[in-house]
Amino acid sequence: MNASNYKIAAQPDGRDARYAGFFDCFNRQRYFEAHEVLEPLWLERRGRPDAAFYKGLIQIAGAFVHLQKNRLNPASRLFRLALENLRPFAPQHEGLDMAQLLRLIASCLDKIESHGAPKNPYDAAHPPTLKLEAA
Repeated sequence: MNASNYKIAAQPDGRDARYAGFFDCFNRQRYFEAHEVLEPLWLERRGRPDAAFYKGLIQIAGAFVHLQKNRLNPASRLFRLALENLRPFAPQHEGLDMAQLLRLIASCLDKIESHGAPKNPYDAAHPPTLKLEAA
């Protein structure tokens, strides 16, 4: 899977195919591809108010790439950056339940940054999923 699979203009629900592709990749644990699919949309949106939203999603995908490789410190840094970028869009943005997403990030950070016994929150058998509400 690569970004070129999502270059069509829009999905039947009117959302950009790259945005929909991000969730498709993310929910199949293809976090690097999720980042790659969404990056062109974020680059197009730079300078606009919602650019930080897309940047935050890219950072979450990057954090999960690091978790898959058991690199907790880089994952933690990306989760923290994502929080800063995504908080302003709560409670809901672009069909995404931001409160749920922010809880996922907080839970991951809590496990990674727990004093004494940091733990990788990633479980390939029970990965997180992100769901979009119908447009």
